[in-house]
Amino acid sequence: MASPHNPKQNHLLDALPAEDYARLLPDLELIAMPLGWAIYESGGQMGYLYFPTTSIVSLLYVTENGASAEIAITGNEGLIGISLFMGGESTPSRAVVQSEGHAYRLKEIVLKKEFALGGQLQHLALRYTQALITQMSQTAVCNRHHSVDQQLCRWLLLSLDRLPGNELRMTQELIANMLGVRREGVTEAAGHLQADGLIHYSRGKIIVLDRPKLERRVCECYAVVKKEFERLLPYKLPH
Repeated sequence: MASPHNPKQNHLLDALPAEDYARLLPDLELIAMPLGWAIYESGGQMGYLYFPTTSIVSLLYVTENGASAEIAITGNEGLIGISLFMGGESTPSRAVVQSEGHAYRLKEIVLKKEFALGGQLQHLALRYTQALITQMSQTAVCNRHHSVDQQLCRWLLLSLDRLPGNELRMTQELIANMLGVRREGVTEAAGHLQADGLIHYSRGKIIVLDRPKLERRVCECYAVVKKEFERLLPYKLPH
């Protein structure tokens, strides 16, 4: 029976030339990504670069008093561990699995050998990093200037773009931690969206019922991020 897992489920790996992909394939290790797993902590050393395939990872900043806020999400469109090739080796943020699934990982030493060749992986990773910086910047703007309803719409759409279906498994408490708002604010915002027929929420499961309406409801931040990803990378996120 053929395996349901394939490195090419990650769009960056899928975009590599055949020769580059074949060179990396023996070193790509499939791993499970359980919900809530911290891939790395603030200031921690990273030994692997991760390419999500069916999982979504949230990049979070945690304050001294324990409060957290999401600064970006990464799924099958990208990678986790940019500090390994940007030269910093560590980062003040943490990376936590937001939606369970799988990923492939590549050892740091293999990554650096590949980057030394100056090939397509380096090119794609750097362009992805620029798109990720745009997402981080736009998230900061969104959190400061837009309503919790709009932030929730943005978060839902960005997550849906990285999943095969229209269903997300996530508690309101976790969403509140991601958005950096009170749980009551998420409860109220989700209630608005459900009352208007955009989503159905029950026991940690969110089903998006009307994506076009969700896209009309969201602030401009979602479109800015999506447009920049599509401009910089050789593939398009789902619509």
